[in-house]
Amino acid sequence: TNTSVRLPLWGSHKGYLWSCQGAVLHRTGAAGLWLAGQALLQRGSPFTSAPLLFCLQGYEGLVEGGENIKRANWLSVSNIIQLGGTIIGSARCKAFTTREGRLLAACNLVQHGITNLCVIGGDGSLTGANIFRTEWGGLLEELVKDGKITEEVAKKYCHLNIVGLVGSIDNDFCGTDMTIGTDSALHRIMEVIDAITTTAQSHQRTFVLEVMGRHCGYLALVSALASGADWLFIPEAPPEDGWEDFMCARLGETRSRGSRLNIIIIAEGAIDRNGKPISSSYVKDLVVQRLGFDTRVTVLGHVQRGGTPSAFDRVLSSKMGMEAVMALLEATPDTPACVVSLSGNQSVRLPLMECVQVTKEVQKAMDEKRFEEAIQLRGSAPGTRALPAAAVCADWCCLSPFRQTHFSLAILNVGAPAAGMNAAVRSAVRIGISQGHTVYVVNDGFEGLSKGQIRKVGWHDVAGWLGRGGSMLGTKRVGYSLCHVLTFPLGAAPCRRIEGGVQLVEARGQYEELCIVMCVIPATISNNVPGTDFSLGCDTAVNAAMESCDRIKQSASGTKRRVFIVETMGGYCGYLSTVTGIAVGADAAYVYEDPFTIHDLKANVEHLTEKMKTDIQRGLVLRNEKCHEHYTTEFLYNLYSSEGRGIFDCRINVLGHLQQGGAPTPFDRNYGTKLGVKAMLWMSEKLQEAYRKGRVFANSADSACVIGLRKKTVAFSPVTELKKVTDFEHRLPQEQWWLNLRLMLKMLANYQISLTEYISGKMEHVTRRTLSIEKGF
Repeated sequence: TNTSVRLPLWGSHKGYLWSCQGAVLHRTGAAGLWLAGQALLQRGSPFTSAPLLFCLQGYEGLVEGGENIKRANWLSVSNIIQLGGTIIGSARCKAFTTREGRLLAACNLVQHGITNLCVIGGDGSLTGANIFRTEWGGLLEELVKDGKITEEVAKKYCHLNIVGLVGSIDNDFCGTDMTIGTDSALHRIMEVIDAITTTAQSHQRTFVLEVMGRHCGYLALVSALASGADWLFIPEAPPEDGWEDFMCARLGETRSRGSRLNIIIIAEGAIDRNGKPISSSYVKDLVVQRLGFDTRVTVLGHVQRGGTPSAFDRVLSSKMGMEAVMALLEATPDTPACVVSLSGNQSVRLPLMECVQVTKEVQKAMDEKRFEEAIQLRGSAPGTRALPAAAVCADWCCLSPFRQTHFSLAILNVGAPAAGMNAAVRSAVRIGISQGHTVYVVNDGFEGLSKGQIRKVGWHDVAGWLGRGGSMLGTKRVGYSLCHVLTFPLGAAPCRRIEGGVQLVEARGQYEELCIVMCVIPATISNNVPGTDFSLGCDTAVNAAMESCDRIKQSASGTKRRVFIVETMGGYCGYLSTVTGIAVGADAAYVYEDPFTIHDLKANVEHLTEKMKTDIQRGLVLRNEKCHEHYTTEFLYNLYSSEGRGIFDCRINVLGHLQQGGAPTPFDRNYGTKLGVKAMLWMSEKLQEAYRKGRVFANSADSACVIGLRKKTVAFSPVTELKKVTDFEHRLPQEQWWLNLRLMLKMLANYQISLTEYISGKMEHVTRRTLSIEKGF
């Protein structure tokens, strides 16, 4: 087998894959895992000499062999993108934990000529895969000795390549920012919490929600942040002794201040400082006996594992599946078994056993009651860095008078509404108050600012804002002159769009009143703000578009040979179209950043014509609203209808503003909360630096910044620096990371393309230092 993948993988290089056969193994039912199989099949489907195989029922199918190892083709993974769980099954297998079982598995692999194995599962499954690979040589020798295979066969299959993908809704695997299935589980949890909240408010009830997480509190923690829960129990941070008194006092205080509900979230593995389990029934009885509140318990259970995968999970597992293929193709006998992980928005490869070892050390630390160390090993995402934000934003801090400062701050929303704005405003307001500042909000953006629609807000004025879509403050696209803005008498102004920030900064030389600290929190469904990889609202918009496309495809389940042309929003930015296209298995996505001609349109029509000859007689084409001046949605409809006459018919769907609506996703709620906290803490620090002679005077470049997620960390970028890398005419950053996803979109649509431009993930290592880096998630 060759080791280079920098050659075109078509034409004369077909022989490259002849000896590279592989199997996909599922060991977990987490949502979205099937996508790795689709990515693997793309590399194998053009080469009939290099079959791809599925191992049904995980290691059990590998041990039993026979019909459990079956040939897969392109259609095997078609039309399943919206399905949760795993289409090839999953089962626990005690036999594989023994050498005898692994001997049977090795025999079955050799009989099918499998030299590459992609294992999808948790740390136990991946540990078993690494043991299997380590023993491979000895297992083949034993098979030769028993006469089950010949020495020639053993020599031919002397090495087994293994790549792991982490599938776990708990997000409990060290080394990756997010595991496959976690985001979908959070969606299920938030759907239940949102539904329960209306009941709790109506009846003035307390709800105790138990979520999954025997050894990891990630789901519970993020759910608490995203719902504004009153109390939280996670195994990594047991409550101090006497927590019963503190919790009941806090719940009583919130009710006395007018709150009509209480939400307590508890991970199923929650324990106290002595290692004693804290059950949901115990917490319920405690609240009833001490406070007399009408209290109910809801145990979510396996509902968290079900349902359709979220857009984040669909794209994540696509990226990981593609990277797993590349890792297998590049593997040599000296390459250690690796696991494909997520670092920011990039796929990386990590030594499998390094990740497994650190993951096991977490549990060991918890068993030995070294909880602080366990949190550090777990990484910063579910660790202590998130807890202060949760404490302040969810009424967990003391509401005694704060230390008052001289500073006044105001918050306004500018531009079109985006989901997550309210979460950011809520956390910014509460952090500002906790810092001792006087906090104001401005209604209707700059227009409201010019009309004096400014009001002081308190802690409870932003209660209940977390799960609400749109903008509670109101927002307008209309721009106002700077002379109107100067009626703003406050010390600092967080904004929402970079254009407004640029105008204010550039006018500092003319208007001294604008020499204030400013922070822009990017919030737009288009995801076109420079200085950040993700903007608030884009995840919710992608999920809204994805759900609509899922329904559109479903509407054609009884109709054959139909192509849907769907127009998405996004201005000139094609992020929505591209990511939605990957999430729904679109045949094409036309965007402004990837120029196309009539020849490309002709090729797409021919591609769909060939597709209609298969069992999947349905097509989906996405078009960004400003992808081309002349090739409009109507033009594409007429072209496809004319060229496909007699073969397929067409329908148009313009998604429009439904992409801006709906409740924010868990990602946008969590992300907005974190950005609001960090923006306000950054402003507090800058205000202290700029306070001179009884007033704030800030005119340096770093006093007006955009906060955003850059790869895996939250960073502040001066507005003046970002202006240099922005195309203001088309409102686009000059460089956009997501354009790399276009290659995968075309590959998964079954276009014959060269992967020479694909940039493989780097091999990194897992250490305590890398785990201590604070992640943007």
